[in-house]
Amino acid sequence: MTFYGIILVIHIIAAVCGLGATFALPALMGSPKTVAQAKFAHNVAEKVEKFAKIGSITLLLTGLALGALNTYLFTEIWFLASLVIYVLVQPIVAGIVPKKTARQVEILESSTDKELPEEYNNIGKALVPINMIAQVSAVVLIVLMTLKPF
Repeated sequence: MTFYGIILVIHIIAAVCGLGATFALPALMGSPKTVAQAKFAHNVAEKVEKFAKIGSITLLLTGLALGALNTYLFTEIWFLASLVIYVLVQPIVAGIVPKKTARQVEILESSTDKELPEEYNNIGKALVPINMIAQVSAVVLIVLMTLKPF
């Protein structure tokens, strides 16, 4: 296997780790019905998020490395579009979602009820369209990197 091939395999594994959480975490976080369940879900999500962060950073670095090894990639629209989409979605997945999730955890920590507080649920509802943007972006990235349509 060539050096390029090794980087490509790492890139694909990083995509699974980095982009997979985009789909798994909203499903996980939408499931809890009680405060105890939500606390557990946030605990699991925190662990999954570590893999997602490492995968996401590795995805970017290996993508740039692949471009450095084959500079023609920087002339391909699918490659450039993938980089732009990746950069544009970062404020959502690295900024907005973690801040809203941290607020949910604060709400859970101060809750004395078994039922989820309304404010917690409202934040969850507000996250739905934000997560949809991240998910659609992930699908577009996968399509671009797999099919290389232009």
